[in-house]
Amino acid sequence: MTFLNNLDLIRAFDGLPLVVLGDLVADEYIHGITSRISREAPVLIVAERWREVRCGAAANVVANLRALGARPRPVGLVGDDESGRALQKAFVDQGIDCDGVMVEAGRFTTTKTRVLAGGRHTVRQQMLRIDRLNSLPIAGSDQELLLGRLAKALEGASALVVSDYDEGVLDGPVLERVFELAHEAALPIFVDSRFRIETYRGVSTLTPNEPELERAWGQEIRSKSDLEKAGRWLLENSDVGSVLLKRGRRGMCLFERELPTVAVPAFGSEEVADVTGAGDTVLATWSLARAAGGKAEQALELANIAGGLQVTKVGTAVVKQEELLSAHGGQV
Repeated sequence: MTFLNNLDLIRAFDGLPLVVLGDLVADEYIHGITSRISREAPVLIVAERWREVRCGAAANVVANLRALGARPRPVGLVGDDESGRALQKAFVDQGIDCDGVMVEAGRFTTTKTRVLAGGRHTVRQQMLRIDRLNSLPIAGSDQELLLGRLAKALEGASALVVSDYDEGVLDGPVLERVFELAHEAALPIFVDSRFRIETYRGVSTLTPNEPELERAWGQEIRSKSDLEKAGRWLLENSDVGSVLLKRGRRGMCLFERELPTVAVPAFGSEEVADVTGAGDTVLATWSLARAAGGKAEQALELANIAGGLQVTKVGTAVVKQEELLSAHGGQV
């Protein structure tokens, strides 16, 4: 089998159909100016100037895949509310097919609202975050409908990407179907799970960060030896093909069966603007690189670069294909 070099691999992202199953979250940003303290309480008064809704969680994975050139197919739930409609509009504006997105009556869309403010001539900084979380399980009848949409989305797909933020989508029959697909091994499955990474067995890759791995392993990682033990434990305990460990400023590690661990330092400068959504960017890039035929170490390198590019941006953001090409010195 002939493998592509990194530049050709990035260009091979174009048009690849990847299904993203998971929790669709609205990241709302309120931008304002503050100049005085309230007389009611010792807090700053923020004069709102404008607000926007960006794609968060699984929706951010979708947005990153699209920015990298793929044709993502999101499958998940939104509520019949302003945030849900904003997410669907964001998908449509990016040319993303929304056939797999269900609107569940009586459900509200998980929304994370960040207030960014500063003086008139200063950089706005995040002052406050308000989370409106919906982790209610899906109604039984809606689960079957969602599974139907998942089945349709998977037709002709190159991979399944699972983004589990524990917001109610990946429960019951929906989660069981992921395990069935992993057992059938009909297509690669790449998983990022915020709170239960160790429960995903038999999938192609798990992509935890270090605190998530510590939580699953049940111990704190204090040394290189602990890191190796924890990574190998998750690899064997979950019977997965590989573990891509995100270590923040310390880079990433790749654990594969019968192969030595590969560690790479964090890409870019140490100037980090915002880590919001970096894990989503890493998941999208890794999944796309593997689905496009890249070797694991190639996918590790590209995911690390994409993560390094993403954290230089403020808020939930995407990394575009041309940025990844430029970071490699390729022509855009």
